[in-house]
Amino acid sequence: MNVLDETIARIAALQSRGEGCFDEGLFPAQRTNRLIGYQRPDTTVFFTAVIVFTLQKLKPFLSAVSQRVVDEIAQKGVQNYPKFRNKDGLKTYNFWKTTPSKHFPNGHVFRHFEHFRIPDDTDDTAMIYLTSAPTREEVLWLKEKLSLHANGTKQFIQNTYPEYQPLKGYSTWFGKNMYIEFDACVLANVLYCIYEYNLPINQHDTDSLKYIRLVIETDRYLNQPFRCAHQYPRTVPIIYHVARLMGAFVISELEPIREKLITDTQHLLQKPLSILDEICLKTSLMRLGIKGVPEARIPVSSADFEGFYFFIAGLLTAYENPLLYRMAISPLFQMRWECEAHCWTLVAEYLALRQIG
Repeated sequence: MNVLDETIARIAALQSRGEGCFDEGLFPAQRTNRLIGYQRPDTTVFFTAVIVFTLQKLKPFLSAVSQRVVDEIAQKGVQNYPKFRNKDGLKTYNFWKTTPSKHFPNGHVFRHFEHFRIPDDTDDTAMIYLTSAPTREEVLWLKEKLSLHANGTKQFIQNTYPEYQPLKGYSTWFGKNMYIEFDACVLANVLYCIYEYNLPINQHDTDSLKYIRLVIETDRYLNQPFRCAHQYPRTVPIIYHVARLMGAFVISELEPIREKLITDTQHLLQKPLSILDEICLKTSLMRLGIKGVPEARIPVSSADFEGFYFFIAGLLTAYENPLLYRMAISPLFQMRWECEAHCWTLVAEYLALRQIG
């Protein structure tokens, strides 16, 4: 068994068999704030959906044994999706269980307050659509639903740079009274779904692409990543998501930033990085068409993932008060999500791409 097969087997071994608070098929995760010693098991669907998505895309390049393992992982994971579906039966999805609602699961404080009950979001919904074989009717319905909650349809975004406020891009959130938010990584995932299912392109799509292009062209994603992606507020995940989109589809609106994205990524790789940041950046270079990317360090145990987080929740992000928004960037007011299985999935993705050159 080679390293890639061993890594796929590790991922499968981490999928819940119904232990503790994790339903069978979910991948265990935890939300943390290490500054205050906070750590709770979290039963979000997000990691399960993104792991299934990544492994399904890798499947053609895996051994027959690992392909069977991926099929089993996907079957067990997808069976959980109905628990996270919109509480009124619509085909959108929530980060947490909806029937009954379980926001901030296993928490002691936030779960008691309606204020912290989040609406369905476009990120989880896109990932679930990408991994659950929806019908044409369903994806066309989703396209219309996205438009109904886009910037400028009912209200305009406040928490972005003034010159981006007129863009009619997609918001991170569904929900009738929810504020509008632009996040470069969420937009990349939503657009991946739209291009994957060959849906008609409109101004919401082109303005979402324009937002991604602008935050990269202006260096804002390097200097102020939190303002470019509230849920993924670091440069590395922004590069990873945009490169994944560009690696899968030829999108004319993004081609002007290809060389800059490559150059910026190569410059970042000259700095001290965690193992997983290095892996994400080298995966991104391969996605962007670079040959002969130097080999990355490969983790040998979960200790190599210590402190790595893919996305966050900013507890003050929603507030439009300028002082509170400035405070929102502080790690003290953020929760970070960690998932060992997703870390190994990023490793598997790198190994598979390196294998196929």
